[in-house]
Amino acid sequence: MYEGWLRAPVFATDLTRAPDSRRWPLFSVQATRAGAEAVFSVPLGSARGALGTLDLYRGTAGSLGGDHVHTALLVADALTLTVAALDHAPACPDGVVTWMEGAESDREEVHQATGKVMVHLGVSVGEARLRLRARAFAEGRTSTEVARAIIDHTMDIRSD
Repeated sequence: MYEGWLRAPVFATDLTRAPDSRRWPLFSVQATRAGAEAVFSVPLGSARGALGTLDLYRGTAGSLGGDHVHTALLVADALTLTVAALDHAPACPDGVVTWMEGAESDREEVHQATGKVMVHLGVSVGEARLRLRARAFAEGRTSTEVARAIIDHTMDIRSD
């Protein structure tokens, strides 16, 4: 739901009708099947970088009232500040992986290792990514650490 580098909220007030249903044809179908007819997406982050979005779903179509928009923006700011504080928190004990470290699945190494797993095991992208994440979870490592081991040939995912 995050649109480019604008870092502006995106409100889809009726996923069952255009323009929202045309804007995200697959998402709108899946969301309405799950019971959401409207989604309100507020970016998390600052001018230095995006962290993700705060996505709010509603079971009926329609706009958010001004008070709700204000609250959503305040919550997004609070989440951004919390994540920034977590990123600067004291180091965790050995062997403990923070959620920030674990959220590395968009790294180049993970994509490269996913491709290797696909080729070696003859599986889809989705299954290859799941196998890589499962191995990381089972070993208490990050996805990036496992990906680097696969790329460096110090780990053979075929033994799983």
